[in-house]
Amino acid sequence: MADRLSAVKGMNDIVPPKSAAWEWFEQQVRELMRSYGYQNLRTPIVEYTPLFVRGIGEVTDIVEKEMYSFTDALNGEQLTLRPEGTAAVVRACVEHGLLYDGGKRLWYTGPMFRHERPQRGRYRQFHQVGAEALGFAGPDADVELILIARQLWSRLGLGDLITLEINCLGQADERARHRVDLIAYLEQHADQLDADARRRLHSNPLRVLDTKNPQMQAVVEAAPKLIDYLGAASLEHFNGVQNLLRAAGQPFAINPRLVRGLDYYNLTVFEWVTDRLGAQATVCAGGRYDGLIEQIGGKPAPACGWALGVERVLELLIEAGKSAPTSAPQAYAVLTSAELMPHVMPVCEALRLAGVQVQLHLGGGSMKSQMKKADASGARWALVFGEQELQDGRVGIKDLRGAQDDQQQRLIPLEPLQSLVSALL
Repeated sequence: MADRLSAVKGMNDIVPPKSAAWEWFEQQVRELMRSYGYQNLRTPIVEYTPLFVRGIGEVTDIVEKEMYSFTDALNGEQLTLRPEGTAAVVRACVEHGLLYDGGKRLWYTGPMFRHERPQRGRYRQFHQVGAEALGFAGPDADVELILIARQLWSRLGLGDLITLEINCLGQADERARHRVDLIAYLEQHADQLDADARRRLHSNPLRVLDTKNPQMQAVVEAAPKLIDYLGAASLEHFNGVQNLLRAAGQPFAINPRLVRGLDYYNLTVFEWVTDRLGAQATVCAGGRYDGLIEQIGGKPAPACGWALGVERVLELLIEAGKSAPTSAPQAYAVLTSAELMPHVMPVCEALRLAGVQVQLHLGGGSMKSQMKKADASGARWALVFGEQELQDGRVGIKDLRGAQDDQQQRLIPLEPLQSLVSALL
């Protein structure tokens, strides 16, 4: 016997019945995005490595330590499994000229890849849903994206478990002035910085403020705050975001340490966080990235967006005791004899065309074993096809989920089919 192969560590199979929750969640997302006028865009999972180095930033954890990059053995090209979705979306918009006739509202979903230590809610292959509004400069676009996420939490029944934090990163010149003072401050406290902070001190000091090291919290709290360096235009934009959030009745907290881990952000940044998932508190995060389109080779245009981790959202549903609908069929068809299959299969096909979800028993077996499988399928109804009943143009129907008195089998005529359809729906 050959050695049994298994999945790569941190890259997980999604098998039934868990896959039903994924399907249900994806359907909620599709309906929500359609209601806001966002269109689906799909990009390859492999991109040229420079896209992410240029877009995300060389001095980031993703580029420095987490990307799955490799050299194509056939032509020597440097390729990377996408670690996030925004840079790929922007590349697609530039390559296909999608902004030629104005702004675009887009959304995507799919697997992303980062070489991290697998832990709860964080995997090497993980899945994201993202929403991007490209070509819109005002705070209204920022807030619309935030409200889309709020609507999703409401649909999922998670509204009470997730809170909103916002911040403003200003523009490049404002960050540059803050950077000078921040580096000077951190140098004065270098003995209190951990190895990761010392490594970032001169290359990406803003990320030091996002440390989770409890021994550095006092130093970070007293550090110069970027919001104090913002000019009038940045403050106007940030105040516009706050005013629109208040008008929409969305509570928020300003977190001056919220900086995000990607270099392309400017102005608004935000995170939806929870205290129900331990260290993995961020469920959805995003912000404005007005310089990224030009940076990737397009004409300058504003943009903003967010991404959420699907695994974390589904984990939060479990943590909150919320159950997603199962993939159970509405009816399970059993046969008293395998010879009846040529007659039963067309009936099941007709029912499916009429909108009834029917699982047909395969492989024969006794009626007792078939009824056990019907019950285990989660179906509400058992359709019992017997030879005499078919000759009479009827089928037995049994309520598998009703009270004991309601589980008696009754006969329904097959013609007109609508009678049976009405009984099952």
